[in-house]
This record gives sequence, structure tokens and C-alpha cells, in this order.
Amino acid sequence: MNYTQDEQANTITDSQNYLHIPSSLIGFTNTHSSQHTAVSGKSVIQFHGVLKLDDTDRACPNCGGFMHINNTSSCSLWHLNFGHTYTSLEFDKNQLLCPTCGITRVQQVPFQAQGHRITQALLQYTRDLLAIGTYNLKQVAEITGLGKNTVKAIDLKRLEEMYTLDGKLTKPQRQAKYLSIDEFKLHRGHQYATHIIDIETGHILWIAHGKRKQVVYDFIEHVGLEWMDGVEAVASDMNSDFQEAFEEKCPHIQPVFDHFHIIKNFNDKVVAEVRKDEQRRLQAVGEYKAAESLKRTRYILMSSRETLQRKDREAAEGKPLSKGGTLFQRAEITRRPGSEEKYDQLIQENQLLFTVDLVKEMLSEAYKAASEPEMASLITEVMEVCYASENEHLQWFGRLMDRHFEGIIAYATYRISNGQIEGINNKIKTLRRQGYGYPDDEYFFLKLFDMSRKTYVRNPPSHRIYD
Repeated sequence: MNYTQDEQANTITDSQNYLHIPSSLIGFTNTHSSQHTAVSGKSVIQFHGVLKLDDTDRACPNCGGFMHINNTSSCSLWHLNFGHTYTSLEFDKNQLLCPTCGITRVQQVPFQAQGHRITQALLQYTRDLLAIGTYNLKQVAEITGLGKNTVKAIDLKRLEEMYTLDGKLTKPQRQAKYLSIDEFKLHRGHQYATHIIDIETGHILWIAHGKRKQVVYDFIEHVGLEWMDGVEAVASDMNSDFQEAFEEKCPHIQPVFDHFHIIKNFNDKVVAEVRKDEQRRLQAVGEYKAAESLKRTRYILMSSRETLQRKDREAAEGKPLSKGGTLFQRAEITRRPGSEEKYDQLIQENQLLFTVDLVKEMLSEAYKAASEPEMASLITEVMEVCYASENEHLQWFGRLMDRHFEGIIAYATYRISNGQIEGINNKIKTLRRQGYGYPDDEYFFLKLFDMSRKTYVRNPPSHRIYD
């Protein structure tokens, strides 16, 4: 049936008279409704009604006498949405006076959320949206119609209930066997925070400002020495403060230096620097063609042979690096073949690059060792090659391996790394971007605790169309 605009408006107005709030709002009786537009431009249906006042509500809490209605005031609460339409409740709330003892009190609203001018149903819905972890504060505020600060207060309360007790972080319920520790950038201006996780679960157990020994001391005091007795090893980068702090307080715990950071140090401080030095040396002696051949080879020299072979296979298969399109007149970009061939040519023509390649292959073999004695022997050979090279960068790497020898070879026994905590660091960056920054560090840290306990399920059953 087709309606004119006037008829349609009348139909909407009439239909509002038949909208009633569910009986879950105990004590509220909906009498009629109206509709208006909020400041945001969204439609708001306002339900007007009466709040029930029983004789039990009128009993004086002081003397038990019968309280009289002394005054009334209008009360408005936001309620659950109907689709994209916000809803609110409008009713009168009574002020009660005891004629015997003279005290007054305001009638309680059983369905109002404590501390907020919203219903308990809307509070729970907001908490459920925040618990999913997909939406930021701004998005939840848009969905629920609440202010961003109100949503933050609800979220902070939710997080405090989950992860704090009497104003302090709750202790881990599970005994961790392996820990991982790392710092992450907190704010601009070289401000950092440190977090410690349980490697087996990926749960953040502790976060504190700074990246010094005190962070470890505070964590050990928080969990207790008895809990720390169950920890066997801790993975970390080569931050000497972390290592020394664990050795001072819990000497039984074995530090294990992360494989990724060792390789990163080798690539950044050895491979990259040797390549630049060789370019300068070749240009100084007039070998411009050889120097030119080293340009744009940094990532080739840093890559493993397996990676180069994979890139060559993808190039042979025509796998695109970037798909083209006609809309923005973008041509398809594919990999260039010959990465492994170029790599072999570079190390054959340059003795120092050959030594660098040798050290890289020896490191790879060392991390495949099945026992600490075998790995110790292979790492010792790596250090000997570095010292014998007489190159300052390789010798620096040899000293680095020597200073951290015990923690490096411990990898053969424990097989743990900082890989999981580095993944959490990436999630931290994503969370900060989604929230447009978090100036409240306490709230941000609690968000990180919550984020580390959420598991990502690829293609969950609820998203599948067919079995």
C-alpha cells in the first residue's frame, strides 16, 4: 500500500502509541512514546511511563516508619537501541520523607546502572561490545549512543573487575614454565614500557614503565619467589639489565637470548655496514663497476639462501608483487628472477662478503643443533671466523656472541624465543592506532592484558556458509 507523506507521518505517530518496553524493566510501566532527533542527527524514541512505588519502598531505613512522598523529579535513562534508532526512558522519581525521624531519600530505580544514567541492559550490551575487542571506544559510542567518556568508564570498570583486586593486579592463576620479556615504545620522546608474558599461553602477566632492572624486581615481588621457582627459562633480547635482574633474584632461571635479535644485529651491524664499507673502498680504488654492483643488494645479502630460492620460484611462476588495474592506470609488478644468481656472484667476487656469507650459514647450522655442547662448538667456530677476519664489524659480532655465549647456546635446550612477544608488540601498535592513542597509561595497560587473552579464530564456524 502506498502512503502520501502526511499519511505516512500519521502512521508513524500512531504506531508509537503501541510500542511498549519489555517487562524486564522491573517496576516501569510504559504509558506512551514520542520521537525526536538527537544532536547527532539520530532518531530517538522516548518511552514515557510510571515507576512503581511499593509499600516496601516507603519503609524508613532508620526507624521503619511509613515515608511520605515529599517531592518528585523527572528522570531520563538511555536504553537499548531499536536498530539504528536510540531509545530512552522518561519517568518521575519520588523523594520520600519520614515524618517520624525526618530523614529523606530518593526512590531507587531497580533497572538503572550504578553510576550512569543508563539502564542495566544498555550497560551489559556496552560491556559485551567492548569484550569482543573488535570495536574501539568511538565505534562503541556510535553504536550505543553513549558518550566516549562514558564508554571508557564502563570499559575501565570491566577491565578492573577482570584483572585487579583491591587496586592491585591479580596474580597469575597458572604456573608459567617459560617467560618472555621485551620493551615497547609507549609515547614519543623515547618513553618505554616493559611487558612479561607466559610463552605457552601468550598472556601478558606484567607491564611497567621503563626498561630497567626495577621492572623485573617488581614482577618477582608481585608473583612471589615460590611462583618463580616453577619458571625454568626466560627469553629476551640482549638487554643486560633484564638478564642481571633475573640472575640476581632467581639464579635458577636460564636466560635464553632470542634468535631473531641475534640475526637482526648481524644483518644491521655487520652485513649492512660491510656492504657500505666495500662500496666506499671500491670507489676509492677506482673500481666503479664493482661498487655499482653492490647498490640495491642489501636485502639480497641479508636473505637466507632458502628465501632467495623461494623468490626465484615465485618470479618463474609469474607471481605478482602488486596487481595492476585500469582505474588508476597501474601496471602489474612482478618479481625479478636471478636473486640467488646475483647473490652467488657477489660473494664470489668479494672475499669479505664471502666471509659474511660463511658466518651466516654457520649461524643457521648452529641453531639447528640438537644439544648445547653441539651448539657451543658451532658458535665457537663462528666467533673464531669473526676474529680471524680482521674486520671491525665481524669482530664486534664475535665479541657480542662471546659476551652472551651461555644465553645463546641455551636455545638448544629450551627452544624458546621472543617471537610471540614480538607479535604482541605489533598488536600493541595496532591497538594504539585504532584507539587514536591512549594517554591514560593505566587504562591502556589493562587493554593490553585483555587483548593478549583474546584468541583469533580464522573462519569460525559461525562464519561458514557450508560445512
